[in-house]
Amino acid sequence: MRPVTPADAATIAAHRYPDARDLAERPAYAAWVAGAIRDGVYLGFLLESGGEVIAGAGVTLLHWGPTRGDPQPWRARVVNVWTHPDHRRAGHARTLVRACLDALRARGVTRVSLGSSDMARPLYTGLGFAASPHEMTLTLPPE
Repeated sequence: MRPVTPADAATIAAHRYPDARDLAERPAYAAWVAGAIRDGVYLGFLLESGGEVIAGAGVTLLHWGPTRGDPQPWRARVVNVWTHPDHRRAGHARTLVRACLDALRARGVTRVSLGSSDMARPLYTGLGFAASPHEMTLTLPPE
């Protein structure tokens, strides 16, 4: 396991957009994530075997501002958790997400969120994440 670097941006983008239908999304995300790694607002880890990346996970740091009862201004969102199909069910995602959480603890970040598929929900529940009935989203149309 190793920390990500800006040189890993294309790999991370492929983890975020693994389907062929999303190939056009990869360059913009890779450019963003390379800068975010350089700026210290994207942290992540990759697991390699035989010189190939077999799994990865990251967190995006969000400058949220202090909130009631929590003066810490940073929040984090777990993103880009991916394991190659040939290496699934071996604990790699759990290991990588734990590494991300440890990196957040080292920075004093106390609030972490994520979006989950049904398949991954037991992993995150086992790591202490709880579902929230309060989150809502809105997509604003461009002006």
